[in-house]
Amino acid sequence: MRKMITAAASILAVFPALAQENEAATTEIEIREWQVPWENTRPRDPDVAADGRVWFVGQAGDYVAVFDPEDDSFERFDLAGGAGPHNVIVTDDQEIWYSGNKAAHLGRLDPDGGNVHKLPTPEDEAADPHTLIEDSQGRIWFTVQWGNRIGRYDRETGEIELVAVSQPRSRPYGIKLDENDNAWVALFGTNKLARVDAESFELTEIELPRDDARPRRLAYTQRGVFYGDYAKGYLGRYDPESGTFTEWRMPGGDESGAYAVAADDQGHIWFVETWQDPNRFVGFDPEDETFFAMGEVPSGGGTVRHMVFDPETGSIWFGTDTNYLGQAVVPR
Repeated sequence: MRKMITAAASILAVFPALAQENEAATTEIEIREWQVPWENTRPRDPDVAADGRVWFVGQAGDYVAVFDPEDDSFERFDLAGGAGPHNVIVTDDQEIWYSGNKAAHLGRLDPDGGNVHKLPTPEDEAADPHTLIEDSQGRIWFTVQWGNRIGRYDRETGEIELVAVSQPRSRPYGIKLDENDNAWVALFGTNKLARVDAESFELTEIELPRDDARPRRLAYTQRGVFYGDYAKGYLGRYDPESGTFTEWRMPGGDESGAYAVAADDQGHIWFVETWQDPNRFVGFDPEDETFFAMGEVPSGGGTVRHMVFDPETGSIWFGTDTNYLGQAVVPR
């Protein structure tokens, strides 16, 4: 079923960035939000299509939806009850795929008719596909949080490959790909990152410097793999070339609860401190190692769980547990 609606209003706020104490310069972050018209549905994990429309899922509402910034309109595509969609991606050939987190499948939505093609995942090994990402070959990688696996689906052959992590309750969570299509995964239930080789599909686990660290979401740039430590309030970087780690204490410290993480096209790292009320949007410059930008999510955010950078508009899109879709225009 398809439902279309135009948003009645949006929230716009511009916050001066709070530079570190030894920095005189400030930056402004423009954050705008649109209230999603379907209440209490946890809109999350957006992705931007080539036409500029923003796709997202309603995790608690069993739908995939699209937002058009040109006319502030929303369109909803209902899924089968209990699908529990966790995230959505728009592939390079503009197919719409979502993870059926509660119903053991990957789904492809046909926006023209609203039909859904379901690809079942092996329930014994991958009952809860979590976060999807596409590689340069058009294959879809995904994490399996409670199934403790990382998967890859080849759309040409129809084959699903799975590799297991080493210990129970590792909780593979956020996933990013490097320039060679190797997958980097945050093992949220541990203090580890995982790397899956694109050619051999061999998994390697890398232990973070602190036992109490819990990486949740990742960003990847030429400087390495960046992670937000959800438990203890550090932003970290792993350099695959040298095998070394660097960590920076987040502005919120132990009260950061860093969740969503993204990199922009300038190599800046952005994350949201979700234990702050309102949630706090923070920018970090790895070149001079400063948190150069900070701003509050206008609706409060509740929890911002995942976000994506759109180079065409120079902005980061995100969903909130307060039932908003948000756009943060970052300095470039």
